Amino acid sequence: MTTVDLPLLPLGRGTDPNSERGVDCPGDLPPASDPDLVARARAAKEALGDKVFVLGHHYQRDEVIQFADVTGDSFKLARDAAARPDAEYIVFCGVHFMAESADILTTDEQKVILPDLAAGCSMADMARLAQVEDAWDALADAGVVDSVVPITYMNSSADIKAFCGRNGGAVCTSSNADVALEWAFAQKGEDTKVLFFPDQHLGRNTAVLKLGYSLEDCVVWNPLLPNGGLTTQQLQDAKMILWKGHCSVHGRFSADVVDDLRAQDPSIQILVHPECTHEVVTKADLVGSTEFIIKTIEAAEPGTSWAIGTELNLVKRLADAHPDKKIVFLDRTVCYCSTMNRIDLPHLVWALESLVAGTEVNVISVDDTTTAEAQVALQRMLDLPGKTAKD
Repeated sequence: MTTVDLPLLPLGRGTDPNSERGVDCPGDLPPASDPDLVARARAAKEALGDKVFVLGHHYQRDEVIQFADVTGDSFKLARDAAARPDAEYIVFCGVHFMAESADILTTDEQKVILPDLAAGCSMADMARLAQVEDAWDALADAGVVDSVVPITYMNSSADIKAFCGRNGGAVCTSSNADVALEWAFAQKGEDTKVLFFPDQHLGRNTAVLKLGYSLEDCVVWNPLLPNGGLTTQQLQDAKMILWKGHCSVHGRFSADVVDDLRAQDPSIQILVHPECTHEVVTKADLVGSTEFIIKTIEAAEPGTSWAIGTELNLVKRLADAHPDKKIVFLDRTVCYCSTMNRIDLPHLVWALESLVAGTEVNVISVDDTTTAEAQVALQRMLDLPGKTAKD
């Protein structure tokens, strides 16, 4: 059998010039910024004091994470911001939809700052409001819209969350998607269907592996094709109408790498995020949210071997924090979320120093109507029984 290079062991080998938007595979992690910027960031943050609260998403690079007051996933961070009403400025080191969620949940007096407006999310961009509204109209034409409950993943824009709010739907995270779907299917009787966006993989994996539906119960709506590329009969027969969207990072992981790893190390455990493809998830030993992945590694026995299918910065951080465990990245090339990595130390320093100088930059503001409707969908999620909402 041919031996393959599997990163975090040979970190930095291989590149992939054909990666889609949202993924960068440079063959190594980006170099650290000018060390002088560390002192400047520290000084600016100290000058602002309690006026600023810095949020750091798990996928951020280490040079940014070191200045975060709290770290976590997107919804946890937004709730952390809401719990700090005295902080005048919320600097969100994440991506655009996360900053929108923070603005929705914080007070009108607080300002949410995104250090780089180009830090977006390719998955969130795959479901635009106009496309979703066209799909809703098509479902009405097919005679099924009265049976459809829209559920959007947290990784979506504010206007998509608002769409769900005004159409009887809800938001979900990767850890409570099963509870959200159970709630949705109970809304309109046995004929209920769910329109799930923007990540088809989370929707499919949850419906099939958690709720017991079949792959045949799931159809994929392609917003670039007339009628989503589906017949009226397919829409009438489906239980899950999955939006054709995906995470550009998690979608890279492949089942053949899982097979190669197991051949090289039969004791290795495969731990992946549910945004991975169904083929990868069904081959994995454990599947769960980012918080679940972190807690699993923290609780793992010394000497155990793990291959993790999630964003590289987090996997590298876990490997560094747990040298007593063998932790590798579940891909042949080293890839990180390039949009998340746009939040670097230069942008953070610029944002903080601008605030010190009295200039508010890159303020993320969601209009009042969108905020109110999105809050309805978020509250429906918070009212779900059982699990605490996490990503």
